[in-house]
Amino acid sequence: MSSVGIVMLVHTALHRAEQVARHWLAAGCPVVLHVDRNVSEADFQAFRDRFRDQPRVKFSDRHRCEWGTWGIVAASQSASALMLERFAEVNHVYLASGSCLPLRPVQELQDYLAARPQTDFIESATTTDVPWIIGGLGAERFTLRFPFSWKRHRRLFDGYVRLQRRLGVRRRVPDGLTPHLGSQWWCLTRKTLTSILSDPRRPEYDTYFRRVWIPDECYYQTLTRLHSGKVESRSLTLSKFDYQGKPHIFYDDHLQLLRRSDCFVARKIWPQADRLYQAFLSDSLSAMKAAEPNPGKIDRLFSKAVERRTAGRPGLYMQSRMPNWWCQNTLTCAPYSVFQGFAELFEDFEPWLAKASSMQVHGHLFAKSHAEFAGGATLLNGGLSNSAVWRDHNPWGFLANLIWNTRGARQGFQFGPEDAQKITEFLVRDANAHIAVISGAWAVPLFLARGDFEEARQKAAQLQRIEAAFLKALRAHDVKARVRIWTMADFVEAPMESLQSILDDVGGAAPGHLTETPKMVKLEGFGQFLQDLKNQGMHPYLMGDFPVGHTPPPQIPAERKPYLVR
Repeated sequence: MSSVGIVMLVHTALHRAEQVARHWLAAGCPVVLHVDRNVSEADFQAFRDRFRDQPRVKFSDRHRCEWGTWGIVAASQSASALMLERFAEVNHVYLASGSCLPLRPVQELQDYLAARPQTDFIESATTTDVPWIIGGLGAERFTLRFPFSWKRHRRLFDGYVRLQRRLGVRRRVPDGLTPHLGSQWWCLTRKTLTSILSDPRRPEYDTYFRRVWIPDECYYQTLTRLHSGKVESRSLTLSKFDYQGKPHIFYDDHLQLLRRSDCFVARKIWPQADRLYQAFLSDSLSAMKAAEPNPGKIDRLFSKAVERRTAGRPGLYMQSRMPNWWCQNTLTCAPYSVFQGFAELFEDFEPWLAKASSMQVHGHLFAKSHAEFAGGATLLNGGLSNSAVWRDHNPWGFLANLIWNTRGARQGFQFGPEDAQKITEFLVRDANAHIAVISGAWAVPLFLARGDFEEARQKAAQLQRIEAAFLKALRAHDVKARVRIWTMADFVEAPMESLQSILDDVGGAAPGHLTETPKMVKLEGFGQFLQDLKNQGMHPYLMGDFPVGHTPPPQIPAERKPYLVR
């Protein structure tokens, strides 16, 4: 006869609970079933009738079970007492639920417990030692009263907690007890369980824990420490929880994951996971190899799942997960480049950069008229429109989508003080943004236009204010973007070196082998234009020290070294 008895707390999916119970019975384990009082009487009687031919199946008194309340403890007490009374041969009592599923042959569990006849397996740690408490109630769950259901009467629950805090209420923990917490799914020896249920002070303990929050996670965990001679503080049941404290549900595609855990039992199994039930209940040869239960082997996958759920993939925005972009390092999924002043200073900068770097180079994506996609396209990957109205409705989403939809190819675009500036905050906080600025280059188109000078002066003052605000944002202490800034005077003194540094950044031409450069616009007279602005009361300081008679040096690409082909 088996030395392991199974107590099952059944709430829903009675057909699955029956299937699992018969699996335990087939291996020789007696089973005591507790069926939640919330289950209708008709369904309960039909479920009970299906076990009339099984003398080793017993049904305990029914209690109404609700998460976080005493009913779950009362149910396990009734079922455990019945198990100890009716099956004298049982040495270990294993608490499971109707959604639990054995992962290994039952004989392996029986052998494992038979080799450890005095060991209690129950997760049990003090509140100061556990990092998994969700909801803000650690030690307070033992010092306040919780007469209201957190799920059904949330406002009463929260209001009563606030009232007790305001009044300084502090319940006295029964003498001799040190509150412990842990998983409710335990496997206790007959000796320990009998001691807990027959303790002369049990009425006192039950009265105290009846008003503790989530007593099923602390009642046995605390009293086992009082009565057990040997505690293994771990559960033999694989039970994982997400970042909100809700249990992970296992589906058919978790088959290999469950096998890898080497655990004896897992919960919570989706009732429609036919493949799991078939694999673990009907084919013992497909069960896992005999090994020490080690749920830690798959902890990395669960940690990754929690990270994916909370942080998501960088740059992916969707209706089921809208991240707080202001506290993330990367707001987009891949590096991209932003150029300010280059298209104004060079006549063919965009085609030159596209050829030299194999990067998709766009024009001014945030131009006020429309988004200037590469090649003059009106639609980009993913149906992204060049409409300024749609873009400006959510410029952050527009840029994140553009980078996401074109992942695999680096993107670059032009930006300037005449563009819509709302995207600035996003750019400076995105670690994937590589921003290169030639400050003051916005004055070159004004110089070349040769229009009304008074209008040019007013326009120059406006553009300088906008660019100055942009540069201030780029130089802030909390900027995450990679930023390079040249004054126009510094850049035109050594354009080859600066262009090469840009190509190095995006993985273009090899260092020192820049063989072709974009054509710089003619700047003869530009210094005088700046002086004229000064003379009219507008001080163009962002260009740097640009002399009146300045003539840019000729652009001479570095000569390539000859090489021999054999």
